[in-house]
Amino acid sequence: MTVASRSDRRQTRKAGRPVVLLVPVPGGSPIHDLWAGTKLLVVFAISALLAFYPGWVTIAFMSALVVAAIWIARIPRGALPSIPRWLWIVLALGGITAALAGGSPLISVDGIEVGLGGLLNFLRITTLTVLLLALGGLVSFTTNVAEIGPAVATLGRPLRLLRLPVDEWAVALALALRAFPMLIDEFQVLNAARRLRPKRIPKSRKERRQQRRLEVIDLLAAAISVTLRRADEMGDAITARGGTGQLSANPRHPKLADWMTIAITVVAGSAGMALQTLLNS
Repeated sequence: MTVASRSDRRQTRKAGRPVVLLVPVPGGSPIHDLWAGTKLLVVFAISALLAFYPGWVTIAFMSALVVAAIWIARIPRGALPSIPRWLWIVLALGGITAALAGGSPLISVDGIEVGLGGLLNFLRITTLTVLLLALGGLVSFTTNVAEIGPAVATLGRPLRLLRLPVDEWAVALALALRAFPMLIDEFQVLNAARRLRPKRIPKSRKERRQQRRLEVIDLLAAAISVTLRRADEMGDAITARGGTGQLSANPRHPKLADWMTIAITVVAGSAGMALQTLLNS
């Protein structure tokens, strides 16, 4: 193996897999076929349950539910982003710091009592965070961006009785979700072009700081120009297709699979909440 190929492999391993959001994984599955509103309701229900009952039992029940959904959706391992090493270091430091707080339960090591309460609380919060991230990633990997706006408009229909602009909110959300991946690609191109530009080598630390400030200003100005241009193009495309009302209009409604998914979520959440309450009493 040559030196060049080794360096290429090191750079590839160092780069890792990036975070890809709002892009469905190719293929089909029962999770892909669910209505977007059902997924939003499930995410809201699980988040609310874990906010009021953040115990190990409810976390275990919801984790099993999310893992089963990921297995049914056939999410490949390559779709997951690489975890940087500094994150493991931060988690280790956080765990050590939390362990110093002590608390029950207590264990005896050579006659010395050590409290594991702080460490267990840290592990619970970390597990809860990973669970919510996995739930959000599942929705992102199995839902088309164009289905989010109409689903929000349908779910927010009761709020129209209060004269709230539900359709306008749905349109704004749909535009934001559609523009987000496009702007990320544009910003990546701008950053790559900035790196390819020839740079003058600064002679002092003051010139180095000034050069960094000028690069940030140029990058922000270019990003604003690209954003305005993309917004103008998107406005023309929306006008040509019939206006913003098309963004919140979708004839899809819940089906039998959606009601079964909601029922399974309610049963799992109720069982976890009941067992958690019994253990705490």
